[in-house]
Parts: sequence; C-alpha cells; structure tokens
Amino acid sequence: MTIRVLLADDQALLRATFRILIDSCEDLEVVGEAADGKQAVELTRAHHPDVVVMDIRMPGMDGLAATAAICSDPDLSATRVLILTTFEIDEYVAQALRAGASGFLGKDVGADELLTGIRTIASGDALLSPAATRALITRFLTTPDPGGKPASMERLDQLTAREREVMALAAEGYANNEIAEKLFISHLTVRTHIHRAMGKLDARDRAQLVVIAYQTGLAEPARPPH
Repeated sequence: MTIRVLLADDQALLRATFRILIDSCEDLEVVGEAADGKQAVELTRAHHPDVVVMDIRMPGMDGLAATAAICSDPDLSATRVLILTTFEIDEYVAQALRAGASGFLGKDVGADELLTGIRTIASGDALLSPAATRALITRFLTTPDPGGKPASMERLDQLTAREREVMALAAEGYANNEIAEKLFISHLTVRTHIHRAMGKLDARDRAQLVVIAYQTGLAEPARPPH
C-alpha cells in the first residue's frame, strides 16, 4: 500500500528536495505541495493524503493553524500531520501536538530519518520516544493551554486499569516492546490496549493519547534534579 504524502513548506527548494527523496521510494508518493498553511488545508481536503509534512513558519496561515484546521475536520480523520521544526521555539511543538499533530522532526533531519518518520506516522504511531522529545513534552504539555479547559481525570473512567497502566508508560516515552517487557505481556497485547484506549478517548493517534495522559494527570513530568 502506497503512503500518500503532502508537503507544506514555503521554501520551494526544500519541497523539491523532499519530493525527489519521497518519490524515490516504492511505498511513498507525493500527491501535492503547499507553500502556506491555507493552501495546505485546501490541498489536504482535495487529496486526503495519509501524511502531511508540515512546516511551522509559513506566510499567512502558519503550520500551527493549518494543523488545527486539518485535525479538527472529521472528513480528514485519517490524515496525520508530521511537523518539521528548527526547535527555535519549543512552545510551538506543544501547540502543534495539542492541535493534533502526530509528532515532529528537526529540519536538519537525515533522509532515512525523514522517511522512517513518515512511515511511523502513517502507521498510527507517534514520534514521541526519544529522551529529548519526552523532556519537551513533559515541560510544555503539562502547562495549561491558554483559553482551554483543564482535562479531568474522570475522562479516564472508561479505561481499564491495564489500559491506564499502558497509557501512562506510553506517555513516559516507552515503545510497545519496552512496555511489554515491563508488564510481562506480549507486544501485540500492548498494541491492543493502546488502540482500545485511543478508541475510548477519541484520540486520533498515540500522540494525542500522550497529550491526554499529561493533561489529565495520569502521567506526570519528571522532577528536575536538585
């Protein structure tokens, strides 16, 4: 099955480079290019790509607003957003994840890492495992969302004890195989719990599940050393 990708970046040269790289893979295909957020939303609605590779800083509607528009559209529920960032402003990353993005990569990413990231996002997993990413998430997702309502622990009442346990470990950045080892269960069982939790909480993907875990207090940020 071919993964359909939309590129959203105001730098034409970067888009062209990514297109050549992505189209060189048998399982990937670029279906469109957008130079700003408004065009990214329009082309996403027109082509329904599996993954949108989204830059944050673009003229007019930026990548954050475009991500929110795409992820809030019920007709685009199957589309995942992969944010590209220079990490200059970390708050942008948290805002993107709150808006529904499935993960992020640095703009200086290598070719193999970008392709792996696209495939990871398309599979429904999230790019939230590395320690640096975990630190970023625990720093910003636990702060109140301006203008938003705090999430209640009651939202988790529909989860089983095991689903909560698996969700909390996922929020700490553990991969499925690591969770399986910790809980002495199979990798497939972990994946089942993750997907059931996502379904019960109406989470688009693993990234949004992590957001919910921190916002409800199920997972807590690690305390910095004294």
